[in-house]
Amino acid sequence: MKARDPDRTGVVERDGVRVAWQVYGDLPGTDAPAVLLLPAWCIVTAEIWKLQVASLARRTRVVTFDPRGNGLSDRPQEEEAYRSREVTRDALDVLDATGTRRAIVVALSAGNVQGLHLASEHPERVAAWVAIAPAILGLGPFPRERAAALARWDDDTGNDEGWGRYNRYSWIRDYPGFAEFFFSQVVPEAHSTKLMEDLLSWSATTDGETLVRAEIDRRPAASALEERCAAVRCPVVVVHGTEDHVIPYEHGVRLAELTRGSLVTFEGSGHVPQGRDPVAVNRLLHRVLSSSLSRAVWLVEPRRMAR
Repeated sequence: MKARDPDRTGVVERDGVRVAWQVYGDLPGTDAPAVLLLPAWCIVTAEIWKLQVASLARRTRVVTFDPRGNGLSDRPQEEEAYRSREVTRDALDVLDATGTRRAIVVALSAGNVQGLHLASEHPERVAAWVAIAPAILGLGPFPRERAAALARWDDDTGNDEGWGRYNRYSWIRDYPGFAEFFFSQVVPEAHSTKLMEDLLSWSATTDGETLVRAEIDRRPAASALEERCAAVRCPVVVVHGTEDHVIPYEHGVRLAELTRGSLVTFEGSGHVPQGRDPVAVNRLLHRVLSSSLSRAVWLVEPRRMAR
């Protein structure tokens, strides 16, 4: 069940592609900046944030939207429709449609590609950026098996086991098998049955062909990445779990360095701490919101949080 239903819903449409948005806590007269919870990879819907919206919506407007390729949004058949510029434009269109001039941008995993684009290219729209488990290629190396899969993503290796499943042909051949393996890596923590059920149910509303199309533009050059990070002027908080089996913890450390941001470490957490440790993540987001609201000197101390 959802913790809270949206107060408003709608769609934005551009070039024939409809993207569905949701607004929670549309409070009149509040001075607090809105919070934009960006979609992660299109293997899941905006429901990935269901444990955050109710808490945040008590204080301010919270905006979410389903990514191209899943949920109530369209699933365009052309690869070009999934380029980063299009997905970033979706976020700006949703901000405009919901009357949101400026927001604290919170992103998970691959959603941080768009978080980086928004913060570096549209600074007037971003009050702060919270990057959870940032899946931005170029931040650092991967373990050997993961690196080998990334290098051969475009080759039909015939390997449908382990990280060998991270392959365009494997996704099309056995998408449910990939989803089950992938989420076992996303959530390595014990006693995560409900979260795993949710993730698999959200993944079932898209398919391997769509996932393949959405991989376009996921690989920026290292120099371009550093330049983009240097262009970020808003406060940045990077959140990363030490047991993230999808994106190494060191990648979060590097993003914090490149953006001159703060690093918050979740000891023992995997790739989706907002799903496994929602209270701790929500408290952190409220701290970011309070700092923006008070216009005080920005300070989120680097810290390690035990589960």
